[in-house]
Amino acid sequence: MSNNYIENARLLLKVEAAAIADLQERLDATFQTAVETLFKIRGKVIVTGVGKSGLIGRKIAATLASVGTPSFFLHAYEAGHGDLGVMTRQDALLVISNSGETDEVIHLIPGAKKLRVPVIGLLGRTNSTLARKCDVVINTAVEREADPLQIVPTTSAIVTLAMGDALAVALLEKRHFKAEAFAELHPSGSLGRRLLTTVADLMHVGPAIPFIKASESMSAALLVMTKKGLGIVGVLDDKDNLLGVITDGDLRRGLERSQNFMRSKLRNIMSRRPKWIAASCLAIDALHLMEEHSITNLFVYPEKKEGRPVGIIHIHDILRYGIMS
Repeated sequence: MSNNYIENARLLLKVEAAAIADLQERLDATFQTAVETLFKIRGKVIVTGVGKSGLIGRKIAATLASVGTPSFFLHAYEAGHGDLGVMTRQDALLVISNSGETDEVIHLIPGAKKLRVPVIGLLGRTNSTLARKCDVVINTAVEREADPLQIVPTTSAIVTLAMGDALAVALLEKRHFKAEAFAELHPSGSLGRRLLTTVADLMHVGPAIPFIKASESMSAALLVMTKKGLGIVGVLDDKDNLLGVITDGDLRRGLERSQNFMRSKLRNIMSRRPKWIAASCLAIDALHLMEEHSITNLFVYPEKKEGRPVGIIHIHDILRYGIMS
């Protein structure tokens, strides 16, 4: 047996890739019927199988559920000992078997038929016992497994998984499933955080906002800036309108230019027309705005820029939360 591990791995990947490519020819009216059947049910898709087929089934069920088709995996052995009670007339049964002769799966079919539940098979043999009992059969047969002994479920497993993904994506498109809906089902994932987290969720509010009156001096502004720790201070007029901002960069540049800088009035040194954002905007949009203007803070208003800002958001607040563009 060859010890050229890289070459062996390349051969395996080549065999598996070719098998997946061959699936394109099987996307016919049968596949369309399977998609339409799953789309029409009012309940959930119950995916079942044993062994490696069961492991692939778990992933297919998880993918279906994550893109808007309610689904879960039911182990065929446990289903045969009472767990089949979760099935209702509104459901569909998706069975997975490479041989098409898996006893534990075959024994579930009468219960599904009694409830008139549509049975769809991802099967490696279209002339098998399971194939004859399914309402719709999608052919996942492969010419050979990719391992040297041609007995390990390699190609057959990856082909079944790919066909399951094809079903999930077809249903996603038929349901007009959007990224926002995906985010709602993945609130803890990075996409969920990007599409659900607003500026209001992350902004500093109340006493944490660095404000100072325009009549104060730079030395007073430095104290506020240091205390709040955001590297910026907002300059307010007598009616609490935001006139401008002073950043730690302004401080450094001012000290280089003038020895009397710390006694300067803020009106004379602040940057006017500061960038801002609405509290309802997505935090990812705030990040993009900061990147666009090379700044690290945005003052926040409820909807439009008038009166006193209700918050401030720093770029680190967004990055710490795991929101990336």
